[in-house]
Amino acid sequence: MKKISSLVLPAIFLVLMAACAPSTIQVTTPDITLQPSFPGSNPLVNQPDAFGRVAGTGTGIWHGIIAPVTLVLSFFATNVKMYEVHNTGSGYDLGFLIGQALVIALLSLVRRIGRR
Repeated sequence: MKKISSLVLPAIFLVLMAACAPSTIQVTTPDITLQPSFPGSNPLVNQPDAFGRVAGTGTGIWHGIIAPVTLVLSFFATNVKMYEVHNTGSGYDLGFLIGQALVIALLSLVRRIGRR
């Protein structure tokens, strides 16, 4: 229980701090200027792709599971992207997050079994 609270409480704190932050922050150093901001809206939400498909929650789960592979492939192939822009919005986002969580959970389970 102590281990869980040591992970969950800082995560909650970071989320709360991010929610209170202004939309843009400018950080300037002698060599570089950073201006991080929140992601913008996706104009292609609920718009079908060339094949008439809109990615939903199930597709989001699959894309979250294969995200590590597609990240590596996207460095070498310009037509491979990690995230489908023709999606249903929050349903796809939730599925993508669930898919990534499944990968992390499975990797930690394999690691735990390997320690025994």
